[in-house]
Amino acid sequence: MADTLIPETSSVKENKIWKGVFAVSGIMITLVIYGVLQEKIMRVPYGANQEYFKHSLFLVFCNRLTTSAVSAGSLLASKRDLDPVAPVYKYCLISVSNILTTTCQYEALKYVSFPVQTLAKCAKMIPVMIWGTFIMQKVYKGSDYMVSFLVTLGCSVFILFPAGEDISPYSRGRENTVWGVSLMVGYLGFDGFTSTFQDKLFKGYDMVIHNQIFYTALSSCILSLTGLILQGHLLPAIDFVYRHNDCLIDVALLSTVATTSQFFISYTIRTFGALTFATIMTTRQLASIMLSCVWFSHPLSWEQWIGAVIVFASLYAKSFMKTAPAKPPPPELPIGNVPNRASSPVKGNS
Repeated sequence: MADTLIPETSSVKENKIWKGVFAVSGIMITLVIYGVLQEKIMRVPYGANQEYFKHSLFLVFCNRLTTSAVSAGSLLASKRDLDPVAPVYKYCLISVSNILTTTCQYEALKYVSFPVQTLAKCAKMIPVMIWGTFIMQKVYKGSDYMVSFLVTLGCSVFILFPAGEDISPYSRGRENTVWGVSLMVGYLGFDGFTSTFQDKLFKGYDMVIHNQIFYTALSSCILSLTGLILQGHLLPAIDFVYRHNDCLIDVALLSTVATTSQFFISYTIRTFGALTFATIMTTRQLASIMLSCVWFSHPLSWEQWIGAVIVFASLYAKSFMKTAPAKPPPPELPIGNVPNRASSPVKGNS
């Protein structure tokens, strides 16, 4: 009996490893490209007149429009029912928090550099733990809180000790840095709620990934379009991309990559949970920081390097502690082969 259980356990473990490789590689590739395009659109001027694209909600609308169309096509192609599995208001909750997350993320780039923004995202473990305690009634270990503290410390050092003059095109003084950090705090809070509530929906309902993405993206599409119309930003945004074809191409690429990343993110949360997803994102953020520093020539001070080391060392140490092999349970013996009375409590407790 024990002989038949070992290959099965090994097969399950190997299958989980391949799922992890698929999730990590998908998130890494799509979101690193997404980060570069995001920074280019929001911080690099277009055209001979050096105009900046300022309509971040338009990017949210394009991303969600593409995502909802692709997810609807996937549901129809797989002959799955388009009816919502969960109450519609729960999809809307994810949608609203997702719009606020993305808007804060885009707007923050006007006031802080991409490396600062990206490293600050590493602190997303803190809101995930807070929301997990309230929404999922989860209990976290002391080591989780220690890692969160070290990550926050490293992020604070990275933000408070910038190198040289990494000037934002929207910079008008220190108050903009404060506003940028405030936007990042908003991003972390809303993003932590989004991933935790997604995790709750996957665990509470028999829900396929495409179903949740479709209704969440469709709600986000409607809400962001409404916001654009009410603010009067829809026509100016369309006029901008019409006059700057290279911006139109960048927005189209951003929407494509964002849609692809949504499927990898939902797959990861459904398979491994919200906290594991937050840890996987750390590797992507390290790669994004390095690529941004090289591509857009962002200088880093020695204090920022120390802050980055504190953040990533803490998160990777946590990952290694979490993956430490546990002691295997003793093999269950047949009733007729119990060798002595001392082993019978083991059988009784199993």
